[in-house]
Amino acid sequence: MRACVATSALLLPFLATSCMDLSSMRGESHYMSGYTQKREHDWKSSPLPDDVSYWDGDHLTGPASIRINLTQQKAFFYKGGQLAGVSKISTGKEGRGTPSGTYKVTMKNKWHRSSSYGVFKEKGTNRVVDDDAEAHNEPVPPGCYYEGAPMFNYLNFAPAIGMHTGYLPGYAASHGCVRMPDQMAVKFFENAPLGTPVTVER
Repeated sequence: MRACVATSALLLPFLATSCMDLSSMRGESHYMSGYTQKREHDWKSSPLPDDVSYWDGDHLTGPASIRINLTQQKAFFYKGGQLAGVSKISTGKEGRGTPSGTYKVTMKNKWHRSSSYGVFKEKGTNRVVDDDAEAHNEPVPPGCYYEGAPMFNYLNFAPAIGMHTGYLPGYAASHGCVRMPDQMAVKFFENAPLGTPVTVER
């Protein structure tokens, strides 16, 4: 699932005895929303100029709908059939692809955090000791705690799959979710009520 799985397995004996800092040993890794030690305070940023995303739908009315194009790596928001906004996105990487199909928004959570992917932090200091933790597959090291990756402005539309604010490296890189620039994730979140149709196409 991750390039660093083998490394993590080799380090487990050490993790069992201490909450050691792995950041210098493993390098930077990216998971669901790009929340890493390096980006702990600027996870909303994107390394590429955004000449794709825009919102021009505040004056529009009518039922909302969302179309996600995996090939174009874009999401389109409609109101009453009229295009209200376009957002660049980062969808599921190879082996963890975002499923195509027709869905509906089933849950909204402004401050959602992942229950599966995140970081291990040292209790007392909050120092990140593992920036690519999988909550269900790794034991929490002694003296540490798990913090889920931020998936703010979360719109769930398929089992364990949703749209949310996240890091966009310029290609499909997530574990299945649809990452968006923060300003666009906010607009999609505010304008998509529960039940909003979501179409994912290739």
